[in-house]
Amino acid sequence: MIQNPKRYTITAALPYTNGPIHIGHLAGVYVPSDIYSRYLRLQGRDVLFVCGSDEHGVAISMKAKKEGITPQEVIDKYDGIIRKSFSDFGISFDNYSRTSAKIHHDTASEFFRKLYDKGDFIEEVTEQLYDAKADQFLADRFVVGTCPKCGNEEAYGDQCEKCGSTLNATDLINPKSTITGETPILKSTKHWFLPLDRYEEFLKEWILVGHKNDWKPNVYGQVKSWIDGGLEPRAVTRDLDWGIDVPVEGAEGKKLYVWFDAPIGYISSTKEWALREGKDWEPYWKDQDTKLVHFIGKDNIVFHCIIFPAMLKAEGSYILPDNVPANEFLNLEGKKLSTSKNWAVWLHEYLEEFPNQQDVLRYALTSNAPETKDNDFTWKDFQARNNNELVAIYGNFINRVVVLTNKYYNGIVPQPNELSEVDEATLTELKAYPAVISSSVERYRFREALSELMNVARLGNKYLADEEPWKVIKDNPERVQTQMYVALQIAAALSSLCEPFLPFTAKKLSGILKIESPLNWNTIAQNSDLIPAGHQIGEAELLFTKIEDEEIQKQIDKLEATKTANTAENKKAEPQKEAIQFEDFAKMDIRTGTILEAEKMPKANKLLILKVDTGIDVRTIVSGIAESFKPEDIIGKKVTVLVNLAPRNLRGVESQGMILMTTNTEGKLVFVNPDADGVANGETIN
Repeated sequence: MIQNPKRYTITAALPYTNGPIHIGHLAGVYVPSDIYSRYLRLQGRDVLFVCGSDEHGVAISMKAKKEGITPQEVIDKYDGIIRKSFSDFGISFDNYSRTSAKIHHDTASEFFRKLYDKGDFIEEVTEQLYDAKADQFLADRFVVGTCPKCGNEEAYGDQCEKCGSTLNATDLINPKSTITGETPILKSTKHWFLPLDRYEEFLKEWILVGHKNDWKPNVYGQVKSWIDGGLEPRAVTRDLDWGIDVPVEGAEGKKLYVWFDAPIGYISSTKEWALREGKDWEPYWKDQDTKLVHFIGKDNIVFHCIIFPAMLKAEGSYILPDNVPANEFLNLEGKKLSTSKNWAVWLHEYLEEFPNQQDVLRYALTSNAPETKDNDFTWKDFQARNNNELVAIYGNFINRVVVLTNKYYNGIVPQPNELSEVDEATLTELKAYPAVISSSVERYRFREALSELMNVARLGNKYLADEEPWKVIKDNPERVQTQMYVALQIAAALSSLCEPFLPFTAKKLSGILKIESPLNWNTIAQNSDLIPAGHQIGEAELLFTKIEDEEIQKQIDKLEATKTANTAENKKAEPQKEAIQFEDFAKMDIRTGTILEAEKMPKANKLLILKVDTGIDVRTIVSGIAESFKPEDIIGKKVTVLVNLAPRNLRGVESQGMILMTTNTEGKLVFVNPDADGVANGETIN
């Protein structure tokens, strides 16, 4: 670990521009990295926070094929959506670039060429999967097949999303091309490989020994598992038509593998920032007094802790990451987030549907962050955290302080009188919070840090509840001056302490209190006079508003509609039954009929007793549809009846036939009946 670094380089995983940003991305990467960057800036540190759109690789090509547009149109569309979402949500990047930029192409090409010239790559002809019908080699994500480790039949050529195993496309059992559906053949092709096995001892020493005590257990454990399993050379080029050309002779038609070029995007984003700001980029990547921190999700751990460091080590002039505080996954309403299945809460949609409530989502995602294990986002929990915590604790305290200050003193901070023991104890406790919150943030425990922030608001609420200035004002107005002064110091501290977590709230609260620049945390820790007597504050405004059940139900209904659409899209028809002869079908007498009466079978949840006019007669039919239909709703319903089914006794009632049913995409029962009017009862179906 670097002690007292001169500067910080903070990177957030480059989002793929094959779709918008969703809450899983936010919880895993962008909210924690933004909290950390904002916190460091408040401490007066030299901070560079970079990111950018990842615009190469198979995911972009797949999206382009699916939407019938070019890869360039895909990346331009989603880069625009992502940039605006991040900006509107308050993610405070110092630079947000894109890997399609010339500065990135040049940087990645130069990086590859330097390793190539040093002889760090292995050049090898290997057998790769080839789609003869499409006349192209198949990159990892253009192949699906059965995972050799868990049997999942929909594993991709680079990873099984069910068991998490990293694969090669040639490992798959029964592989199929996602382009044509054909079974691919093996064909020889030349590629360049980074020999990770050469860096095994270095990685063991650097991570397994050097970072045993400061890296998160989930990160350390995954890296150890990889290293213990033995590292092998990994391809850094691909046969693709979209990406950065491999800058050597004999590499025509080949591109840099996206996981070689993407992390270099942090470096090219830094260069872009430096050119714009007139600064030198190199100290942020090459000075040993710089602390480099990568914020990523757990699916990127191997690339940021093994492959990228091996690349940097091979190049020779770059520093290595001090920490890689990867988070686990965030699920949605008990199911894994899925971009392809639209099972997500999209940031740009949230910002439209919950205007001016960025901090509510930041709060909900941080307080439920998947820091050590997968966690679940639910709309009910989101509502509860807003209503029961932000509104009832934080907002309630600030509102009471500001309202009472305006009511008693026309918004002027009162001059305190002698402090009581309670006052002294409260202010002493307040002074401890900057160090407590800092300790949690420095150790990447953002949930813990946010909880401590809310304890500051709880401290204020408890102080007011115990002191009851609204009662004391009648008999001892001098005492109330001191009480309100103490409460206002807590409010002032909150305006700065909450900035990394709730930046929009911090700005609004500072405006209400008329504090022009954020208070220094050291000042909060050392000084009790944060907002002095005689200072004029503004009128009360609600920091947070209650979220009603109707708003939450709308979001739940939206997800249910997605679930229904996915079911319909993925539903497969039952296989055809064994063939029968026409004579077998002709034995069935199927007629149209009308339900005349319907009642529930006593002591049976599933059965209805129906009286049906079949055109031949009026007969009793017992049908297992009581859980899907109310008796009164189906009287007069046109139905299709198998009338020559042998009678059957059900709970003492003889059933003389069967109503024909099917199910819709939601799995609900549907009557099979004629779609034209004027069909008489008793007409045969043949």
